[in-house]
Amino acid sequence: MAGLATSFGSGAMTNSISEIKDAELLFLFGTNTTEAHPIIGYKMRQAARKGAKLIVVDPRRIELAEEADYWLRINPGTDIPLINGLMHIIINEGMEDQSYIEERTENYQEVRETVKSYTPEYVSKLTGVSIEDLYSVARLYALTDKAMLFYTLGITEHVCGTSNVMSIANLALLTGHLGRPSTGVNPIRGQNNVQGACDMGALPNVYPGYQSVTDSAAREKFEKAWGKSLDKEKGLMIPEMFDEAHSGGIKAMYIWGENPVLSDPNSNHIRSGLEKLEFLVVQELFLTETAEYADVVFPAASFAEADGTFTNTERRVQRVRKAIEPLAGLNNWQIFISLASRMGHSWKYRGAEEIFDEMAPLTPSYCGINYSRIDDTGIQWPCPTPDHPGTACLHDRCFTRGKGLFQGIEHIPPGEIPDSEYPFLLSTGRILQHYNVTTTYSAGINSIWSEEYAEVNPLDASKLGIETGNKVKVASRRGELTTRIRVTDRVPPGIIWMSFHYKESPTNVLTSHAVDPITKTGEYKICAVKVEKESVDI
Repeated sequence: MAGLATSFGSGAMTNSISEIKDAELLFLFGTNTTEAHPIIGYKMRQAARKGAKLIVVDPRRIELAEEADYWLRINPGTDIPLINGLMHIIINEGMEDQSYIEERTENYQEVRETVKSYTPEYVSKLTGVSIEDLYSVARLYALTDKAMLFYTLGITEHVCGTSNVMSIANLALLTGHLGRPSTGVNPIRGQNNVQGACDMGALPNVYPGYQSVTDSAAREKFEKAWGKSLDKEKGLMIPEMFDEAHSGGIKAMYIWGENPVLSDPNSNHIRSGLEKLEFLVVQELFLTETAEYADVVFPAASFAEADGTFTNTERRVQRVRKAIEPLAGLNNWQIFISLASRMGHSWKYRGAEEIFDEMAPLTPSYCGINYSRIDDTGIQWPCPTPDHPGTACLHDRCFTRGKGLFQGIEHIPPGEIPDSEYPFLLSTGRILQHYNVTTTYSAGINSIWSEEYAEVNPLDASKLGIETGNKVKVASRRGELTTRIRVTDRVPPGIIWMSFHYKESPTNVLTSHAVDPITKTGEYKICAVKVEKESVDI
């Protein structure tokens, strides 16, 4: 990850969506692309129809698993052993790209030593993937010229999420599948402007452009531009904020466009933290479960009411133009300016373009971008100068740090695993109809998929005496809920799968408080639960 900071540090794709059609192999780790990213999922299907091979790694039989040349039904939480096992085979059979390793990377010997113990026999036992498939997949990825790696939350939403990402980077470096068209490591962003928000410094440790708040030169640059002294310390991640709310270290919050009561793990802890705040402001389109806790609710403007930019998952900065005037009379940035004015600050922006023009010169990857240049198709960063065309493929000559850094990574077990008291493993995700939690406010969408249907394997359903449509109680060490179930072999025995969209079945009252130690991302993909049939089905 350190070797690929420009892309992985910000979660952006190293390559472009348009390159998918020319790929010879698509290798998917923990991404239900057709449901969570349907446009990219469609392009993957197009590539497969043209002859591209497809490898899917997922415990659940997602749609793309049906079309895959290899579906690796991995045991949850064993991505690192799987990747180490593939590298073990690649190295043992001499399929690594030795010239790429020598010219473009460093610390290779550490990874070589680490993966020695990840023999096919050991990895097969740990992951549940057959030895035959391990060999076939390792050979296919190593020996295919145009091979693209993709991953999403199935990789990052673990206590070892950062290490999972580093492991994927190791695999790409080992085979030289970086820095060329239709290759690369391509994390697909979760929402339409997550990339843009991170680019603009909506993180507690960086200014716009991922310039560290602890870097004195970066801090001085922004102090000069903004005319204010800035804190030298990193801020808090979201889980840390709610821990501080519990302890009294944080007394007020301003939440804009987020619904943590429904979307954050261990949501009873979130609710309790909100209750302990002295003052809460929520800026939202709807009176969400979080907004119900607010002392003040400000109206938010939707994408249809906004001028500005979105930056998508392939780093493309795009213009957004309002279709209607804001229903509340103010755009989001105008509310912030009005609030700042009442706090004694004089911000004179007349529109979104002026704000962008202030930001771009301070952000190296955006320096060459302005509204006129992105009027039509947008530009992919980095774009350092006004005459630069943008960058479709990252790392074509070198990495941000010079050479790509291999890192030896050992298996890290999940934060919580099933036991005799809580014998099922709960994993969560999104469904196509309700991709984001706010879609439950749509009458049209609710008419298509109106309630949660947790997925349970037929063997487990038989033992529990339940059928599709029955209601069950699902409980963890943190909370419990009631949901209807769907009996299906999409999930293996011992696993129950749920989405988290419905306030009537708020799945995140169950999920674990365990987080990745670096990103503080919750372990949504693994927690221990028990399942009981409701005595009276409703």
